[in-house]
Amino acid sequence: MMSLPFFGVFLALSATLAGQRGAALVLWVVAVAAMLALFRLHATDSLHIAL
Repeated sequence: MMSLPFFGVFLALSATLAGQRGAALVLWVVAVAAMLALFRLHATDSLHIAL
């Protein structure tokens, strides 16, 4: 799951190099939103610690 934001950033970089600024911005925003969503899921997950 965590690879999805990195693929999005890679695609945004590729779009930037291809001269597609609008597509790059959209892909970057989608990648950041995915990273924030994954962080929210990770940060609110309960820890199952057996001591």
